Amino acid sequence: MADSRVRLDRWLWAARFFKTRALAAAAVGGGKVQVNGTRAKPAKQLQVGDDVRVRVGPYEWLVKVRDLSERRGPPKVAQTLYEESPEGRAARERLAELHKIAPAPTYQGKGRPTKKERREIERLEES
Repeated sequence: MADSRVRLDRWLWAARFFKTRALAAAAVGGGKVQVNGTRAKPAKQLQVGDDVRVRVGPYEWLVKVRDLSERRGPPKVAQTLYEESPEGRAARERLAELHKIAPAPTYQGKGRPTKKERREIERLEES
């Protein structure tokens, strides 16, 4: 981990924000990642001290790069690569709590009728 600079997509993959480098590169290309407040490209060279904003699904991570790595290691090692800001962590935990409280989407009865519903429709048409 003695590198002085690492590609952004490799670092995101090594820090375990994404499962594959391809997913990391797609997220960076899609504008889901910002480095030091500006949109970046997958080949952007990261260095220690950079601020990175990563949006993964509905959650947003605000982190500062503490160490660089091009190799993906265990999760405990990956967590040492960055330091999360307290505001970002609080916002992410608040959003997670809201997701737990929110009701799950339910089936509204749209789409094709079931066999039972078709029989009822046929019965009504015969009358």
